[in-house]
Amino acid sequence: MSRIKKVPFLSRVCRYLSVIVKKLNFVTMRRLLTRLVNRVLLSKLFTPAMGFEAEKHTQSRRKLVVGLGNHGMEGTRHSVGMAVLGALATRLGVADHWRADKLVSGEVIVSEVQDTHVVLLRPRLLMNVNGVSVAKAAGKYRIRPEDILLVHDELDKPLGKIHFKHGGSARGHNGVRSCVDCLQTDVMRRLRVGIGRPEGNTAVNVHVLGRFSSSERTVLDSVLAQSVDLLLSQLSQQEDSRPSSSPSSPAGGRQAAQSRKEAHPAESSAAAHS
Repeated sequence: MSRIKKVPFLSRVCRYLSVIVKKLNFVTMRRLLTRLVNRVLLSKLFTPAMGFEAEKHTQSRRKLVVGLGNHGMEGTRHSVGMAVLGALATRLGVADHWRADKLVSGEVIVSEVQDTHVVLLRPRLLMNVNGVSVAKAAGKYRIRPEDILLVHDELDKPLGKIHFKHGGSARGHNGVRSCVDCLQTDVMRRLRVGIGRPEGNTAVNVHVLGRFSSSERTVLDSVLAQSVDLLLSQLSQQEDSRPSSSPSSPAGGRQAAQSRKEAHPAESSAAAHS
């Protein structure tokens, strides 16, 4: 008799699950899956080796500049952030200093801009999980989320336009969303490099994963130079002398941002309207 009662119950459970799955569209399912992958890849974030490395990099405040993109697809529009990092390394005279670092799942250069220690990072992961590499690098070098600068492509701006953004939502960019998810905060600054939307009937994914045309590459050279100028300007700015309540590790970044809002309500209000 108990077996007979169990069948309808299981049937109802399966029916409810089926309804829930149908209500979740493809985009939502993909985001949930990506978040799960982020969590799995970050499950071994702080290893003894990384802790040892972190101790060597606590002498002064560091900044992390990340070129978001797809590993192995460096010449595509979607990976223009990596191209900017390459141009920055060239300008700093360290273009041949890239080294693979398995602990951060990326390629790294440690350099200096004036008196600021700068870590350049090119993730060796797919765009949708770039945040894993960023969080690992932030943990290894003890870099706070507000000292991280993300460089990425921007569909809503034409090629030739660049824009600096002080934190905020991911605005539909999967690489930025991954960083927000893994760092648990959205305070990271971003340099948004316009690539423009596709023309005609070209699908967005085909457009962003395609390579720049010969005419676009002429404009791109100027864009890379302007982007590097802006990055160097940002990296050369004097650090805020006020004490910060943000933790030295990525975890808790969102809570730290909330603490700053409570401590400086007027500034938070001004930032919300900027």
